[in-house]
Amino acid sequence: MNELGFPILSLMMAVPMAGAIACLYAGASGARLIALVATLVNLALGILLWLNFDQGAGHAQWQFQEYAPIFGRFAWAMGIDGIALTLIALTVFLMPICILASWDSIEERVGEYMAAFLFMETLMIGVFAAQDLFLFYIFFEAGLIPMYLIIGIWGGVNRIYASYKFFLYTLLGSVLMLIAMLWMAREAGSTDIPTLMAYNFDPHAQTWLWLAFFASFAVKMPMWPVHTWLPDAHVQAPTAGSVILAGVLLKMGGYGFIRFSLPMFPEASAQFAWLVFALSMVAVVYTSLVALVQSDMKKLIAYSSVAHMAIVTVGLFAFNQAGIEGAMMVMLGHGLVSGALFLCVGVIYDRLHTREIDRYGGLSINMPKYALLFMLFTMAAVGLPGTSNFVGEFLALMGVYEASSWVALVCTTGIILGAAYMLYLYRRICFGDQKNADAAAMPDLTARELAMLVPIGLSVLWMGVYPESFLSPMRADVQALVARIAPAKPEGDAKLTAGKPQPVAAHGAHEGGHKAEEVHATAGEAH
Repeated sequence: MNELGFPILSLMMAVPMAGAIACLYAGASGARLIALVATLVNLALGILLWLNFDQGAGHAQWQFQEYAPIFGRFAWAMGIDGIALTLIALTVFLMPICILASWDSIEERVGEYMAAFLFMETLMIGVFAAQDLFLFYIFFEAGLIPMYLIIGIWGGVNRIYASYKFFLYTLLGSVLMLIAMLWMAREAGSTDIPTLMAYNFDPHAQTWLWLAFFASFAVKMPMWPVHTWLPDAHVQAPTAGSVILAGVLLKMGGYGFIRFSLPMFPEASAQFAWLVFALSMVAVVYTSLVALVQSDMKKLIAYSSVAHMAIVTVGLFAFNQAGIEGAMMVMLGHGLVSGALFLCVGVIYDRLHTREIDRYGGLSINMPKYALLFMLFTMAAVGLPGTSNFVGEFLALMGVYEASSWVALVCTTGIILGAAYMLYLYRRICFGDQKNADAAAMPDLTARELAMLVPIGLSVLWMGVYPESFLSPMRADVQALVARIAPAKPEGDAKLTAGKPQPVAAHGAHEGGHKAEEVHATAGEAH
């Protein structure tokens, strides 16, 4: 179903790709202009995509579909639902801001830098729009390459170490996922993702398949304890690299859970919900405490990202609509707020060339516009009502409370700790005495910097005041997902039973015609 009459998804991937090629042959000024124009064109196409997405009753789940066979089972199959739509919108919204953030700070090999960013935009859109299993895998893994180059070439002093760590962590986790995909394609006789989402794999096989996918998505989120690559990558990456890494690339892990783990392996998802909850609870408390003692601004925000992504994972595995919708809203809100916080760090880093918190102080005196916007994003990160993160965290924790009151209680401490480290950061940066003459002499935000931060600030407020505009496109798709996983849903705090949970009963028959064997818990029926 393609309402526009032309392949808009392919066009949205072709525009930045063409811009990337043009940037390689243009000078520094030309490359900057080409990259900005290409990302703005894609933003306009993203708005067109949003406006033409059918949200009415009875609408098709998959829209703007494109299909062209390539060879064998492999095909160029594209299409989106409401969940993918919102993540594509987040991507095209942040990309022009990333180009503006790099306008003055990147002075060497500008053409290659802009080309890497545009190439990455193509791959990120491909991840969210792909409807073929192996096409998704290609986009998912290829996205490592431009980010690896951005960190390794234009990063900080320890950029080589950080780029290798980023690449190896995220690549090794995906090897098992590829093996699982090959088995799934052979078992189901299809590589079509919507078909696989409705296919009932054997419950015993689901266990291994879920673990294989979990190895990849847990690293990408990242979940504790495989999160250690993220602070290093953020600290060494240029400002725009940190923005797109926190804003979009981390969301691919959550998208993977929604698109693959939950609908394709519902029994295994229920079986291992206790594992996700346990790791997420540790992440919320541990990484928040680590963030509280950081002296580097980027590292503090990086650890806070791990804590926020833990709210996403517990919401997804709550197995209810509130939890999943809340997880999606946290992903969108965190993409905006964390990106804005990294931009705020970049603004003062470009002036003073240090990210040490104690080198600043009293910036509200000479940078009132900066202090105002920084306060808005700080309050949003804390989850203040009226901002984007409040909506997502409230919904997610409400869903988690329905699944397990103990998990909700532990995860709620993350909001308290988040208020502690974010307000402590803001006080040391913007209030108090001005600690050195260089910081006291820094000029306020320029027109370019206002053009970066103001649109994000308005979006944060819009999402907080009128969240329905973001919930509405995805609601039917979340309901379909909840209906798919409902037969496997554990009852309340049964998710946290000690030891290994028993597999639950299969809820359907294989496409091949034979019914999957029913598996019962030793203590009675699973449901």
